[in-house]
Amino acid sequence: MASTAAKSWQGRLSLGLLLAPALLWLGALVILPHVDLAVLSFRERVGARHYVASLAQYRTFFAEPLYWHVFVRTALMSIIATLLTLALAFPIAWVIAKVARGRASSLLFILCLIPFWVSETVRTLGWMILLRESGVLPALLVKLGITAVPVELLYHDATILVGLIYTSLLFMVIPLISSLESLDNSLIEAAYDLGAGGFAVLRTIVVPHAAPGITAGCIIVFMLTLGNYLTPTLLGGKNSQWFTEQIYTQFITRFNWEQGAAFGFLLLAVSTTMVVIGLRLAGQSFGDVMRRT
Repeated sequence: MASTAAKSWQGRLSLGLLLAPALLWLGALVILPHVDLAVLSFRERVGARHYVASLAQYRTFFAEPLYWHVFVRTALMSIIATLLTLALAFPIAWVIAKVARGRASSLLFILCLIPFWVSETVRTLGWMILLRESGVLPALLVKLGITAVPVELLYHDATILVGLIYTSLLFMVIPLISSLESLDNSLIEAAYDLGAGGFAVLRTIVVPHAAPGITAGCIIVFMLTLGNYLTPTLLGGKNSQWFTEQIYTQFITRFNWEQGAAFGFLLLAVSTTMVVIGLRLAGQSFGDVMRRT
């Protein structure tokens, strides 16, 4: 008995030592900063180095139409970008997981990885070179006779969506591949043998089986697009109206850390809410999603 108890204690100690670096990182770089930001968001400056507890920062958000308009716009654009990314990534993941075989599957996956070998900044600047008025694509449109003069393709909502989809596509493809690879092909063959059509097979077999991967991918992509600062700012210009730009302005430009912290927590609240709603709609648990990420 004593030997068993000692082994159990040693096992717990070993597990604790293994988890200590991760827990230290989580506490020091994630939890503590969020606690500090929460304290900042619920205080108001009333004098030099004098603060009082207040909801003034949150009242400012709802009292100023510009803030909540940009907030809602960012959330809606992020949802649209997530759905478009899913629509584009699902066929790619299906081909890699079920159609291609051997080296062809590996090659296609590597092709999806190649753009992510460089930083997001370089990739976004590449889109700017392609889409600006003096860029490659407007010049090509003129040569093909589609437009009479080069057109400015930057600084539009569609351009922002293209950039967001491009920068987050891989994070949708990987969970989908993980889900689709475990799908037994005999189930699909049996469904076809019983007279089911392609859409029925997709709706009743493929999508339910891939639901954890779809949910995981949508959660990751939505959170990445919602909190993205670089892509909307560069591709959308001064009129991008992305909420992260408002947060940056409060922290860096106006040095109003209290207001910036409140904005940050509002963004965290909407992302958490959308994740919970997505899990409920998909009928998935957080554990199922974590196993696919």
